[in-house]
Amino acid sequence: MLIEKKIIIKNKLGLHARPAAMFVQIANKYDCDINVKRGNSVINGKSIMGILTLAAHRGSKILIKAEGPDAEAAMMELEKLLSGELDETLFKTIAPKTKKNVSSKGGLISTDESGDNNG
Repeated sequence: MLIEKKIIIKNKLGLHARPAAMFVQIANKYDCDINVKRGNSVINGKSIMGILTLAAHRGSKILIKAEGPDAEAAMMELEKLLSGELDETLFKTIAPKTKKNVSSKGGLISTDESGDNNG
């Protein structure tokens, strides 16, 4: 099955960094080929570098082609991402998280448990 749709990117972040990674993650879940066209550029929708080279911001027009047994499901989920329906999810996942091994000043805290106290 081949599905082809023209989409205007409406999500707040366009297809930069985190949304691009989510696009590729979604695309790779499905058994189909996905190509994205913006202007004269046509890229593999399952390639993070390809998606990032599109430099597609909010309001950009792209053409997505999905071909294969899962094309319809893939297109539906990609449309949700690009329409802005997943914006809340994007903002939650890019919020900074505190890790045990990082101090509040950004420096690393040693977790060496070798017993060597000579340093």
